[in-house]
Amino acid sequence: MARTIKLERHTWTLGRRIGDPSGFGKVYGATADDGTDGVVKLVAKEPGAARELLFEELTDVPNVIPIIDRGETRDSWAIAMPRADRSLRGFLDSAGGRLSVEEALLVLIDIATALVAIDGRVVHRDIRSENVLFWQGHWCLADFGIARYAEASTAPDTRKMALWPPFAAPERWRYEHATSAADVYSFGVLAFESLMGQLPFPGPTWEDFREQHLHRPAPDVTGVPPQLASLVAQCLIKSSEARPTPLMLLEQLERSGRPVSPAAARLAAAHLSVAADQAREHAERSAAATDRERRDELFAAAEQGMKAISVRLRDAVLAAAPLAERDPRSSADDWALRLGSASIGMDVTGKVSLGNFDRWPPPFDLIAAAAVGIHIPPGSREYEGRSHSLWFGDIQEKGVYRWFETGFMISIFRQLRMRQVPAALAADEKAGKALIGSEFALARPFQPIDQGEEDAFTERWLDWFAAAVSGQLMQPSSLPEIRPEGSWRKG
Repeated sequence: MARTIKLERHTWTLGRRIGDPSGFGKVYGATADDGTDGVVKLVAKEPGAARELLFEELTDVPNVIPIIDRGETRDSWAIAMPRADRSLRGFLDSAGGRLSVEEALLVLIDIATALVAIDGRVVHRDIRSENVLFWQGHWCLADFGIARYAEASTAPDTRKMALWPPFAAPERWRYEHATSAADVYSFGVLAFESLMGQLPFPGPTWEDFREQHLHRPAPDVTGVPPQLASLVAQCLIKSSEARPTPLMLLEQLERSGRPVSPAAARLAAAHLSVAADQAREHAERSAAATDRERRDELFAAAEQGMKAISVRLRDAVLAAAPLAERDPRSSADDWALRLGSASIGMDVTGKVSLGNFDRWPPPFDLIAAAAVGIHIPPGSREYEGRSHSLWFGDIQEKGVYRWFETGFMISIFRQLRMRQVPAALAADEKAGKALIGSEFALARPFQPIDQGEEDAFTERWLDWFAAAVSGQLMQPSSLPEIRPEGSWRKG
């Protein structure tokens, strides 16, 4: 027996499921009780996603598939729409994957007309070939509110469906507020696919799409008028502020279909070259911005992890030696405790810029640095204790970030002296040289000190501090103290 759904205006009899099965919601062919032929889309009710997000009122807007009925079932919102003749996806498939310039312009001008009409009113968020439908002689946008509804949901799987990877603008991948510029970018993907028969960014995985949309410039559009190729390149610029507005988009599309003079054609070709250069520049900027965001997130994790390590060591010192007191003379900038004539302390976590290393960058990614050390009064050999560098990076395994401890020494080929041995070095050119055994060298291997290694770290420094307090902390008899070879990756 056929399933029926009572909505606000009509009772609809549902037929077979149609449309893209990977899309958000389920679409069924349907017939109303007055004989109206249409489709009904059922969208699961999700926590945090309000009904009003789906039911966008867009009356008297050209080239938009209207909602002709609405309602709900126990577990779904229901939207009824007219049944379109075909989708752009189906049209592309029947045309062998790509359209002629004339056919593409008919599609693109219709969609740009809709974008102009909704500019400042609503952002579609999900422009793609499946959501462009041919209805009443025009190509129209469908599924308004679907992506916005999914974005508002607290369900992770639903939120993921709000972003269609092949068409999503860079700012969507950063989960920034979507504006009409995001629709223009998706329009650019749609135009590229229609003209070239393939996507500008092929994926195929979620991670691949994110990397490509954020970092890679789109390929050139070839075999079309230069004005049109330039316009598509402008739509696909990474920076949302640099893309054309919907009105500019429509005006340029309409001009693209007109004959041009030889001089105008030459200028258009030159403009295309400039647009390609701009696209590459914006891709580089986007990659840099994304890398800054990544490093900021990793630094926040590093800071949190080092705070726990630092507090653990400080509390362990105070638990074992309650008479230890704050040492105001220490150069440690996080905390320092003094017991007798010896002091122990740690430096706060600081961000690392790879530019600090000048011509000697490490072969791994370094995010943050801190230090720990013990100071004793200098003896006859002017030995004042030991200090170690604490570095946060993917030092031993690419892409796996942890806190590591190491110490430095003067290279055996240099006639220099250090008051602390091993010694902490700042994350800069000297430390970079040490990794290749130049002026400085490693006195100890890189040792992990987090993710289960905190006890060993604390125990080492308690032992050295006990020796320092009792006057028994001595300079290592041989260096390196522990052979460091093989404790860091080479690339």
